[in-house]
Amino acid sequence: MKRVQLKPDYSISNIIKGGWHLAGGHGNIDESDAIEDMRLFVEAGITTFDCADIYTGVEELIGKFLRKYKSAFDMEELSKIQIHTKYVPDYDALSSLKKEDTERVIDRSLKRLGVERLDLVQFAWWDYQFDGYVETALHLSEIQKKGKIRFLGATNFDTYHLEKILDAGVDLLTHQVQYSALDLRPEQKQVQLAKNHNFSFLCYGSVAGGFLSDKYVGIREPKEPLENRSLTKYKLIIDEFGNWDYFQELLSCLRAIADKYEVDIAEVAIKYIMLKNEVSGVIVGARNSIHLAKLQRIDSIALTEDEICEIDIFSKNSKGPNGPVYDLERDKTGRHGSIMKYNLNQS
Repeated sequence: MKRVQLKPDYSISNIIKGGWHLAGGHGNIDESDAIEDMRLFVEAGITTFDCADIYTGVEELIGKFLRKYKSAFDMEELSKIQIHTKYVPDYDALSSLKKEDTERVIDRSLKRLGVERLDLVQFAWWDYQFDGYVETALHLSEIQKKGKIRFLGATNFDTYHLEKILDAGVDLLTHQVQYSALDLRPEQKQVQLAKNHNFSFLCYGSVAGGFLSDKYVGIREPKEPLENRSLTKYKLIIDEFGNWDYFQELLSCLRAIADKYEVDIAEVAIKYIMLKNEVSGVIVGARNSIHLAKLQRIDSIALTEDEICEIDIFSKNSKGPNGPVYDLERDKTGRHGSIMKYNLNQS
């Protein structure tokens, strides 16, 4: 797999193995199978893993993988991996958050993963009515200087508040955002901010939880309840994008392009986002290793400018989603925010 150099001494695979699907709400997970799949991904060159403190059980699962294959890593039979986790303080803690609270969660991630230093910690903040986000980012920077964190990133910040953190002197390597053919909100202002401040995007939602795939071509609009949390989330994005018929038109466009490269819709959808300005990696929540062969085909797709424009037209003519990055999801009373779980760090 292609690698992207984020720093002279730090590179990642441009496909990142997502971890949200290994947490609750996505069906039963067999621990031994999940650990074996991690090994197969690393062998295929997908060496960068994304997880979070609030993804129930996922940091522990990756930690078990690291321990099981420690000798293989030490003897370089397996490539070294990069683990990107997150710090997502509970909503109920935002008004009173202290540095020791933050460091306690960082220490817990270190323990769960069984490592001495976290490669990347991506910081999230639920609600800007609580103004401690800059102070907390500075606390993370202090913890970084202690050697517990290698690099800092952010996730799901709008441009205005992300710039406040950067202006305070916090050095951010990356920003994780939702970015897909259905959702181009990062392009409104954040691409320029990333260029100005030398950070790059790590993108999730690029296949919309599986909706941007051949599986959904020509089928009737699914009704609730949907199969898992991802589909529930991204069906709301499709509703913002337009009606189901318009979504089907986008799928038809992607299918026609995929035919030219003899790949599936999902691979085209991922490649489309990979080619966006300031994007360094796309996070793919592949549930198991059966997706590996398809993911390995992505680098061979050479989308032309005309093909990119064909996809762009659908987004430009869509109803939405509109507004800043993660603005819709930040409204706890709205359709997007009401499905979130806000206090998963509680003991």
